[in-house]
Amino acid sequence: MLMKQGGFIAGIRPGAPTKSYLDYVSLRITLFGAMFLGIIAVLPSIGQSLTNVTTLLIGGTGLLIVVSVVLETTKQIESQLVMRDYDSFLKKR
Repeated sequence: MLMKQGGFIAGIRPGAPTKSYLDYVSLRITLFGAMFLGIIAVLPSIGQSLTNVTTLLIGGTGLLIVVSVVLETTKQIESQLVMRDYDSFLKKR
């Protein structure tokens, strides 16, 4: 698909080296992403055992949702601030 569209990866020869490079990169991304999600999923259980609090209401899935919402809100606030500064920059000219 990459070759059909005329794309390439800088520093990597086309053909088999590109395929092996992309396999390597996707394996690393998948492996570290899966390990991160596994740690996040187990973290509330570890917190319960360390603090002896058995009524912890947030689980691994809830924690992922909270983190996702916080990151998305931060991105939206940053984009609004950039737009605000961009508008003030245009008015100064």
